[in-house]
Parts: sequence; C-alpha cells; structure tokens
Amino acid sequence: MNLSTTTESFGQDDQSWLASAHGTDTARTITLDTSAFTAGTHYPNGYFPSGLPLGVITATGKYGPYNNASSDGTEVLAGLLFTAVDAPSVNTIDPQGALLWHGAVLASKLPIAVDTAGKADVAGFIKFFA
Repeated sequence: MNLSTTTESFGQDDQSWLASAHGTDTARTITLDTSAFTAGTHYPNGYFPSGLPLGVITATGKYGPYNNASSDGTEVLAGLLFTAVDAPSVNTIDPQGALLWHGAVLASKLPIAVDTAGKADVAGFIKFFA
C-alpha cells in the first residue's frame, strides 16, 4: 500500500469561443492525423486546443488543420475541435476527438482564425460572431 502524498493537476478546457450551447450535443467523433499538425503552431502546450479549425484529409478520412491553401482536403473547413485533446509524444499515434460541425462561434476567441473561405464552407451550419 502506497501512502505517500501525490499531486495531480487538471487543466480546464477553454471553450470561451462557443457563442451558445446550440449544436454541442451533436458533436461527431473524429480521428486527428497528428502528423498533419505542427507542434509549435497547433499544439504548443502539449494538446490540441478546443476551437481548432479542422478539415478532412481526403486520402485517409482523418482530420488535420484547416488550411485554405492546401489541396489534400483540409482546404475545406469541416468544423472545430470541440474539446481539447492531448497530443501524443510521437506523431504516429492518432488520437480521437470531437468535431463541432453545427453551432455558434465567437470568431475572435478561436485559437487560430478562420478566413472568409472557411466561414463560407460551413455557412448554414456554423454561425460566426465577432
């Protein structure tokens, strides 16, 4: 029996980018392609932050960072990462996450901005507010 004192830290997910609870009950389960992300840009703190804009990589069906200049499928915004996901220590492990594909968003609070083309991709599904 181990009776020594241990300490655990729990962070809090910052979902201040959500403008309402609308659509949060319909988030889809997705798989992130860790190799498609850049550590210093997309998960500098060891986790993929909630609100991260995502697109679907056509060849694999996995999700990567939205980039309007890409040509692998991620040039189309599919939605936003609903909750933070721990980034694996190696980029060959692809974690599960949840995709917010319908709802209301405060654009200024997203961890990475979504351009006009991305907003047009999800028009009718995600409403962006200033």
